[in-house]
Formats: sequence, structure tokens, C-alpha cells
Amino acid sequence: MSKKFTLVLVVAILLLSVAPSLSAQNQPLKIGFLPGVVDPFYQVMQLGVEAAVRDMGVEVVIQIPPTWGVEVQTPILDAMVARGDLDYIIIAPTDKDQMVGPLQAAVDAGIGIITVDTFLGDGDYVNGPVTFPISYIGSDNVEGGRIAARALAEAIGGEGKVYINSTNPNVSSVEGREQGFAAVMAEDYPNITVLGPDYNLDDMNTSTQQTTAVLETNPDLRGVFGTNVFSAQGAGTAVVNAGLSGEVQVVAYDATQFAIEMLRAGTVTMVLAQKPFDMGYMAVQFAVADAAGVTSLPARVETGFAIITQDNVDEPEIARFIYQVP
Repeated sequence: MSKKFTLVLVVAILLLSVAPSLSAQNQPLKIGFLPGVVDPFYQVMQLGVEAAVRDMGVEVVIQIPPTWGVEVQTPILDAMVARGDLDYIIIAPTDKDQMVGPLQAAVDAGIGIITVDTFLGDGDYVNGPVTFPISYIGSDNVEGGRIAARALAEAIGGEGKVYINSTNPNVSSVEGREQGFAAVMAEDYPNITVLGPDYNLDDMNTSTQQTTAVLETNPDLRGVFGTNVFSAQGAGTAVVNAGLSGEVQVVAYDATQFAIEMLRAGTVTMVLAQKPFDMGYMAVQFAVADAAGVTSLPARVETGFAIITQDNVDEPEIARFIYQVP
């Protein structure tokens, strides 16, 4: 069965099941939303959550960590569980291993868990080491890394040095992007040397400093892959500051306004847009459907990408995937 058909089937099931379940409840369903950090990607995801909540007549409690990390996310999660009134929590786990225990405690307290953008364990919630989440809804990040690698390799003519600037180790999303990128370079582009990754801990200034240092020690660097919002912004800024815009190609993961500006200016070769609004909206749909007794929800849903280049950035069907934050 194709992924497209699966998603259409899921939506049909949800539309049939949601309305009766909501009308039968004495109290509206209450859902918690706990993303990874404050950034445009998660802000757009929040818009999707809020739109779904309005459409389906449920309530949402939103808590947004100011910085990324288990030590920040865990106490917020614990406080949400301690409220005692949440039926589900939609969360982007900040570590695929360390967040297992805190989220298992939430399940033990009677709360359903849906992960978005990042997953627990190996992401296989059917046969893997972690099976308690209802579903993972997000990108196929290994494939995203592969797409980024091909775009960067083509932009630099298939040879030279490229550099990965990433965010945090042991986070499923960026780990998959790094793996997919490195695999394509090793398999298909033997004349390309991959440097890094360096981890900026979701700090754009750190990313700028790291990329600047690599540019200084590798004057023959041909390209940079920024694996998320902060990485791409920092890397692009470093390239511009060094006066190398157009000479050192940048591929950006996440379609922020900043990334699009750099694309138009010629610093960025390609922007890989995820679909965070869809992730947030569908996660609420899944919570409502699960509460209604739907048992056929898929344990993994990949929401796909839009590839944005200078040639298509102004096309309406592509431009709608740029992260628009109020």
C-alpha cells in the first residue's frame, strides 16, 4: 500500500470517527503540546495543533521550552503529567533514549503519547525497543539527508570538501539527516570529503562560530549542510561574513524566512521544507481518534518534504511550505 493511499485512508477513518466521539464526551478531550524549543519550525507546528483543536472542539495546554535539552524538557513534562487533567501529550522528545523514562511515567499515569518530529528508541513503535507511543508523525529524516547530499553534491560538481553543522547528538531527527547525508556521499560521491558534524546545541551564534572556524582551516571548503533552523542560519551567516556567498554552497534544512532570504541571495542552493503544520494537525487528529476507540492508527506517518530552489520559490504550490510565523 502506498504512503499516499495510507494517509488518505487514515484521514477518512478520522473523519468518520471524530464527530461521534466528541459529542458523546461530557468533558472535552484535553491535550498537552510540548515541542523541543522555540523556533519557527515548532511555531508552525503549534499553528497546526491550534487549528486542529479549534476544528475538533478539544482543549490544549501548550508549554514551550526556552532552550533544547532533556534537563529543560523533563521538568516541564513532569509538571504537565502532575496536572492530572491531560488525556494525551504531543511531544518532540529531545533525546531518543533519555526521554523514554519520563514519557513511560506519563503513560503509567494514564496519558497517551504521540511523538512528532523526533522519536524514541529506533522509531519502530511496533517491533522496536520502545512501543508505548501511539505514533510517530514526522519526516523521513534519513531520506531528507540523502536529498540534501545530492543537492549539495550537484551544486559543487561532485568533488571537494563539505561540512555538516548539526544541533545535538542522540536526537533522532538530526541524527537521521546526518546519516543519510554521509551515506550518499560515501556511496555516490567518492571525490567528496565530509567534515564534521559539529554540534551547536541549537544556538545560531555557536553555529556561526563553528562554521567560521571550519572555513578558516579549510579554505578549499565547497559546501555546508545545516541540519536544522539554527544550523542553517549560522552556517549561512558565516559564509556571508567570509565573503564567500555563491562560492561555498549551503543546503538548508527547514524553510525559515531567513533561509529563503539566503536562497534568493544565492548563498543557499536548496531549502528542504518539512511540513510542521501537518505534523501538529495530524497529531491532534490521532489523539481524538484514539480516544474514540480507533485501533488502526499507523505507528509511523511520514509527512514528506517540499524542495525549494531559486527556480520554484515563487510558485504558489511551493511557497506555501515556507514557514510563516505570525
